[in-house]
Amino acid sequence: MALITKAIKGTQDILPENSGKQRFLENTLFEIADSFGFKEIRTPVFEHTELFQRGVGDTTDVVQKEMYTFDDKGGRSITLRPEGTAGAVRAFLEHGLFNEALPQKFCYLLNCYRYEKPQAGRWREFQQFGVEMLGTASPAADAEVISLANEIFSFLGIENIELQLNSIGCPTCRQKYHEALKEYFNGHKEELCGTCLERLEKNPMRILDCKSPVCKEISAGSPLIIDYLCDECAEHFDSVKKYLDNMGIKYTVNPRIVRGLDYYTRTVFEFVSNDIGAQGTVCGGGRYDGLVEELGGPKVPALGFGMGTGRLQLVMQGQGIELPDDKGCDIYLAPMDADASLEAMRMVTDLRSSGIKAQTDVVGRSLKAQMKYADKIGAKYTVVLGSDELANKAATVKNMSTGEKTELSLEDFEDNFMRLTINDETAQLADGIDGNVNLADLFGNLT
Repeated sequence: MALITKAIKGTQDILPENSGKQRFLENTLFEIADSFGFKEIRTPVFEHTELFQRGVGDTTDVVQKEMYTFDDKGGRSITLRPEGTAGAVRAFLEHGLFNEALPQKFCYLLNCYRYEKPQAGRWREFQQFGVEMLGTASPAADAEVISLANEIFSFLGIENIELQLNSIGCPTCRQKYHEALKEYFNGHKEELCGTCLERLEKNPMRILDCKSPVCKEISAGSPLIIDYLCDECAEHFDSVKKYLDNMGIKYTVNPRIVRGLDYYTRTVFEFVSNDIGAQGTVCGGGRYDGLVEELGGPKVPALGFGMGTGRLQLVMQGQGIELPDDKGCDIYLAPMDADASLEAMRMVTDLRSSGIKAQTDVVGRSLKAQMKYADKIGAKYTVVLGSDELANKAATVKNMSTGEKTELSLEDFEDNFMRLTINDETAQLADGIDGNVNLADLFGNLT
């Protein structure tokens, strides 16, 4: 039978076999952000198109070529969010959070949408983890945001990832830089693509971000923004580097980084891996000191980063880093008849109320088939329930990894089972200490 339809090109399904690993990664990202004081914000999946035109910039590839934009039934232009910063800043303004204690620290995990050619590390629907810090112009804030991203890579055990750093200055020093770029690119007008010819007058810095091989080659000889920084921007950049040096965070100054969105000012950075081919940027961000004002708010300096979880997982796969599997099933109760099935359903209800992952048969399988199923779902313990167990009000619990069997009373079974698992885990930890096992790994398996 032919399928009616399949997933849209550039999207992907996260199947149950991988969703536990995905959830572990998501929880890890939020926990690390929380340790830095960042709290979750959730914004709508679509916004008024003008938000991205004003915030992201109408000369960027994102706005010109990649946004999913449509008119709703009221004739309003609506866009599926292509990134997270603009929506977070809109919420910051709309709810008057600039009147609260500053800086405001947000983190989020969003599905974003860009119409791009799908390839490894690039999808049309993708998940982005991001952080935003609003209300500070200090270079210490730049260093903190960078260190948060660095901590994520370190915690996950990711190696061979390079922090690349640059400053693209403020509007004052960029004006002179734009003049220098125009003079340079005017000498290559006949070679530039049509899009870059339009950018030449509106925003020549966007030419530096063009994906055309010809434009890239031309850009390689263009002036560098770092040579045009005003004294304040140069001092800010030097301070950021000093903080990073003092924190032991290694970096490389890459004067060619401009980032693909117009709202950036001063510090910009990327974490780049060579393990995922052309789409090597796993995380990118920087300052956007003018964005809040651009969207109709007061003058509030801000900064942040975005990190694609898909690219992050590709890097981990390339380095052989395995995320923990879901714990699966703590205990499986196998009933042998109808009366036992009734009791098993009562027992799993009590177990689940105590936070234990418990399952029982809901298909009508034979005992042999139930044991095979319990093994497939990774049940740590199994219990067989029949007429004898019901009559004696006791059942034997089998530890599936050690084969050890323990008889437990069916009265207050959940309490008895929890004590059993605690004793087993304590013994496992003791074995780990005696055997010089890595306790961090062992604890990760238990949790």
